[in-house]
Amino acid sequence: MTSLRLPYYSLSPAAYRALAAAETAVEASPLGKQLVRLVFLRVSQINGCAFCVDKHARDLAKGGEDFQRINSLVTWRETEFYTARERAALAWAEAATRLEHGEVPDGVFLPLKEHFTEQEISDLGFATALMNAWNRMAIGFRQPVARAAFPD
Repeated sequence: MTSLRLPYYSLSPAAYRALAAAETAVEASPLGKQLVRLVFLRVSQINGCAFCVDKHARDLAKGGEDFQRINSLVTWRETEFYTARERAALAWAEAATRLEHGEVPDGVFLPLKEHFTEQEISDLGFATALMNAWNRMAIGFRQPVARAAFPD
């Protein structure tokens, strides 16, 4: 079990509130809260952020998301549980998180235009960047995961 290195949220309250406000704005975007939360969870899985994986899986469950979709998100390419729109968003989030070869390829970006408006694509970019920022804070400062029952 890890313990918190520093209470970053209280040591830098203005920055913390700014990230929280960005999260609220992205969740209220036309993307829809559930898609944003799927992206948050997938980015957190890639980055290995235990705190954020736990938080966003719980948020999805509380929001009514199907357990099998939550559980299978790490293998979304191998299942038929996700729509073409969700698949495009997840591919973007993965590529923008990993940034292999220093870019997000056109083959990942162009399919977004089939399913999203330009504003939604921009919001998706902010959702991905935001979750990467939260992950780096939680991982860097060793934000612990509290033991709790999974929501029904």
